Amino acid sequence: MNRNVFPLEGGCDCRHVRYRMESEPLFVHCCHCRWCQRESGASFALNAMIESDRVSLLAHPPELVPTPSESGYGQLFARCPICRLTLWSYYAGPGRAVRFIRVGTLDQPDLVPPDIHIFTASKQPWVVLPPGVPAVPEYYERADHWPEASLRRREKIAPLLAAHQAAIQAGKPWF
Repeated sequence: MNRNVFPLEGGCDCRHVRYRMESEPLFVHCCHCRWCQRESGASFALNAMIESDRVSLLAHPPELVPTPSESGYGQLFARCPICRLTLWSYYAGPGRAVRFIRVGTLDQPDLVPPDIHIFTASKQPWVVLPPGVPAVPEYYERADHWPEASLRRREKIAPLLAAHQAAIQAGKPWF
């Protein structure tokens, strides 16, 4: 990924919700799990993970829709209240500290290719993975794949992540 292209803007089909990624994402997942296939209605989900405070709203805010997840903790989909397109998700792991931006909602999605292909054990058999991009059968160890700069950025939000996980462990709803 060319880190010099940021900030990048995106939004929904009807342009009611617009946003800007102020910096490069922490990491970009191309997830081939069956849950992502079902949720996206496609062969995979392409998500750019970025700290929520690095995303600016440029127009109307999205509607947050609680959605079931395979983890059992649910997730929040940020959808346009008019055209219903999902722009990003909040997952139970990092909560609202990290947005999983749907790369296809960026105005220039080709500038944000995947850093890794995950859950390839359940990918569609006709999907051909590109050479030179890491691919793992399930999930991975962050320290083995994330750039050092992203690991440092994650450390800065570690207290938010820990507080969120403590609330989940205490049985508190997170959304």
